[in-house]
This record gives sequence, C-alpha cells and structure tokens, in this order.
Amino acid sequence: MRGKTAVVLGGSVAGLCAAGVLARHFDEVIVLERDRLPPDAQHRRGVPQSKHPHFLLNSGRRAIGEIFPGFEEALIAAGGMRLMPAMDAAYCEHAGWAPRKAGSMTMVYSSRVLIERVLRDKVRELPAIEIREGVTVTGLRSTRGGTARGRVDGVEYRAGNDSGHLSADLVVDALGRGSSVADWLSRAGWPAPPEKTLDAKVTYTSRWYDLPPTDQRPQAWWWKHLVITPTQDTGDHPEEHEFLSNFFPIEGNRAIVCMGAWGIRMPREVDAFEAAADRVRARSFGRATRACTPTSGVHLTRSTGNKWRRFDLLDQPPLGLVCVGDSICAFNPFYAQGMSSAARSALILAEVLHGHDVLDLAFFREFLTRQKRSLDVPWMLAMARDQAYEFATGSEVVAPWRRKLAARLSWPVFNAINATSREDAYVERTFAQVFNLDMSLREMTTDVRFWFGIARYKVRQRLGRTVVPGGFDDQQDPPGTDFTGQTRAGSSPYAETGLVND
Repeated sequence: MRGKTAVVLGGSVAGLCAAGVLARHFDEVIVLERDRLPPDAQHRRGVPQSKHPHFLLNSGRRAIGEIFPGFEEALIAAGGMRLMPAMDAAYCEHAGWAPRKAGSMTMVYSSRVLIERVLRDKVRELPAIEIREGVTVTGLRSTRGGTARGRVDGVEYRAGNDSGHLSADLVVDALGRGSSVADWLSRAGWPAPPEKTLDAKVTYTSRWYDLPPTDQRPQAWWWKHLVITPTQDTGDHPEEHEFLSNFFPIEGNRAIVCMGAWGIRMPREVDAFEAAADRVRARSFGRATRACTPTSGVHLTRSTGNKWRRFDLLDQPPLGLVCVGDSICAFNPFYAQGMSSAARSALILAEVLHGHDVLDLAFFREFLTRQKRSLDVPWMLAMARDQAYEFATGSEVVAPWRRKLAARLSWPVFNAINATSREDAYVERTFAQVFNLDMSLREMTTDVRFWFGIARYKVRQRLGRTVVPGGFDDQQDPPGTDFTGQTRAGSSPYAETGLVND
C-alpha cells in the first residue's frame, strides 16, 4: 500500500478510472461527487455533455479494460454495440459518399450515460472504494505551499448544511473544465501553472431520437452511423454545408443527431434544428432524422476550447496531488479525445504507483512527465485542425502564414489519406492508430512508408489504375455495396505490404 487514504474529486469517467487504480494501492478510496448519482443510465447536472455523442477510442477502451477487467463485455451486455465503422457507417467526404469496405478499426458505440453507469457498477465491485454523493468540494488543505516540501494533505467539503474535511495521502482532481483546484493552490502559495489555450469557437447541438423498427426502415438504410463532413466548396452554399454532422447510434434502438461547426451559430430550438438537419449537404441526413421519433429537446454546447494546465512546468509541483481528465487538459470535443485521454492518465498513475514505494517528489515528477508525453498525442491532433481558423483565440494561435498553410493543406492531406486507405492497408492502419491515440501525429508525419503509400496511390489515380471507387452522389442514398476484396487484377491490396487486415 502507498498510503491509507486517497480522495478523488469527482465521480465522472476520469474520477472513476482513477478510483479503480487507487483501490489497489490504498486502504480506502473516497470519491466525492456533487450530484446524486442515478441508479441507471440517466443524465445528471454535473455532466451536461452526456447529451451529445461520445466516442470511446480504442486506446481508451484498452485502458479502461486494464483498470476494470470485463468493462467492454459489460458495456456490450448493457446495450453497447461493437461495430466496424468502415462497414457500418456511411461516410460523406468532400467528393460524396465514400465506398463501404472492411477496415482494421472497430469501435463500441453507446451513450455517455451508459458508459458511466457501467463504470459505476465496476467501481462498486471494489470494497476499498466509497462514493459519497451530494458532496461539494470547497477547498484543499495543504502545508508549506509553494516550497520544495509543499504538500496537499486533504480537502474541505460541504454536504447539505454540514461542512468538514478529509485528510488524504493523495488527492486526485477530476473536477473537469471548471475545476477550482489551481485557484485553491494559488491561495495556498503555489504559483499558477502555465496554461496553453486555443478556442476555435466550436458550437454543437444534439437531439435524441428513437429509431423506427427495423422492418419499417427504408431498404437503403443499411448503415448504423451517418457522418457528413463539412463542405470544401469555397463558393456560395448554405451555412449548414459547413456542419460536421453525426447520426450516432446508441443503445436501446436510439440515435443522437448532432450537428456542429467552427465559428457558426447553431440552432437551439426544435424547429430550427429540424430545418438545419434538412439542409445538411447530404440529403439522407435530414431524411433519416425525419424518419425517427424525437425523445428530447435540443441540447447546445459552446464550452469547447482546448485548455492544458501545465503543472509539469512548475519548479515545485504540489506533492500529494494529481490531476486527470479535463481538469488537467480539456480538448475540443469534436475530436472525441476526452474520455480516452482521461483513462490513459489513470493507467499511467497505476504504472507509476506500481514503481514507487513512497509518494515523494520523484513519484510526482515521473507521473507529470509521463502524463505530459501522453497528452502531447491528442493535443497535437487538436492543434493541427483548430489552428487553421482565423477567428481562433488563445495562447496557441499561430502566425498568419502558418494558419493559412494549415487551412490550405489540412483538407487535401486528409482527403488523400482517406482515398489511399481504400487500397493500402498500411496507410489505413497507420491513420487508424493516430485517430485512436495509439500513435502520435509526429510519428505519422515522419513515416516514410506512410507517405510513399499516399504518393503511389496518387500516381495510380492519375494513371486511372485505382480500383475502389469513391465520390458517390451525396444527393442519393449512400451505396451499400461492399468493396472489400476488390483489387487490381483480383489480388489482395494488402499483398504488397505483407499485412493482413484483421
């Protein structure tokens, strides 16, 4: 055991993952949660983002599975769906519908509230963990703040009309974007951690629907997930063509219809939402939405800026405290990185705890260093896109020439990767690894084989020698033809690389 008591601030995904790790190293783990937690998969005040789609990336699935063995199986048993996006999603890219074709990546689709419910069930199986509900954390207790021996050694809280404090050998901040921990540390004598910020003015809006029974759906409705990317047309078009739109399947024969955009006001009333769905550039999106039965109002979110509190840069980091999830690094939710990054941080905490007998400066330095390397991966991805917008604000805004270069190159490069992935398994797998945070953008951009594959595909495209077609008319239903196995001269597209697509 590394100590007697650990206290986790917040009972959402980040806090629950941290608690699961700490239960192996502390006599007792106390989770303080402001909300009263629902017994089932239901929304609660402290997680307003639960009303929008959430991807659990493969790296996050694996991390949670290591912390809570059997998590994925329990999620699927509760209604989650393991799907292959390349086969089960209809994807509308710049030139139209992409071809349907088997890929290397699978994902588990479910609502955020179901993920949290399954995690709570797993946490309650661990006798060392106690979840205290209806408790608001009001401050930290510490000694020698800001000095080499400065340490956080407890928390203050309020529960109803009562207040009190808890002593702790380790405190984990999982309070999310709105965490006040940095302010409490400053009052106790620590300097404020430097912050990296970039807000690309993303707004998104969602509504929940019941799907029609399977036997009442149109014959062309083979897909389970619809994705409509923003137009790359620079001419006149409705602003809805700029939306990134998702018809996102979840448990219970339901879907979340979500539309979002950079720098555009999004509809928040029902009539405006439905009208906007009809004007999304692929007509199937509006038709699918109209075929379903709405079960909620319209939910809108503007709190989407990227923000990284760099505790790793402090000369004297506060001993006794680690931060995970959005409390340390919050991302533009469009990139689906939050839950997976939080789970990865919890797994790093597990590994560092395993390697240290005492919670000394060396322990916290190693955790912060390894966490920083982990967070670099999703942060670079978020910056690559959000820095391309001239209306973005924050410390990470780049020079105009770099912004213009990013804006000019990002879509053509993305299009080339997507097209090449249809016929080159190495490119497809590599990009899937980057998307799932298993590989950094830097590793991909320095991979000679990756760029050779793209260049080779572009040559074949110019010579008319590509095989798998693309760019199907987005005014028609997405084609359900399975192009898996269609290759040049009937041979496998993976034969040249020696790779097998599993």
